[in-house]
Amino acid sequence: MKLLWDLYLTWFKMGLFTFGGGYAMLPMIQKEVIDKHHWATEEEIMNYYAIGQCTPGIIAVNTATFVGYYLKGVVGGVIATLGVISPSVIIITVIAALISNFMEIEMVKHALLGINVAVCALMIKSISGLWKKSIKNIGSFTVFAIALLLSVLTDISTVYLVILSGILGVVLSRMKVIR
Repeated sequence: MKLLWDLYLTWFKMGLFTFGGGYAMLPMIQKEVIDKHHWATEEEIMNYYAIGQCTPGIIAVNTATFVGYYLKGVVGGVIATLGVISPSVIIITVIAALISNFMEIEMVKHALLGINVAVCALMIKSISGLWKKSIKNIGSFTVFAIALLLSVLTDISTVYLVILSGILGVVLSRMKVIR
């Protein structure tokens, strides 16, 4: 029961203090899930993120669900998911009640601009860490470069890019380019 409560509170805290979605949540997931609670390894979290890209829904919610399920089965998955979505539900409910006046407040406008910049910095830090762990050889760089070019130069859905990257990973590993 204590683990379920810890799951809920940990994911609630991450949902409450993270702005900008799943990628912005990476540093907090690393700190809480990997370093503090040791619920998963960095490699497992990267796998959860990769799977979260392929499955419907929000990456942060999918990751919470995967971690919770890994630890305590279906109940753990539900508890972790409720933890990460509860702050948003509460905040959106409050904002919806006050929306007509909320965005007209100058301080709120400036605060949101500052939060956006901070989220970008946190995302760059997380991406840098993922880069160091993922781009290990010319084969993995090739998959990265192709996915990046296709995402920038075309309107191909990210779902297809992830599937294509998986296929390229399998092909290149069979060719012994990626190990």
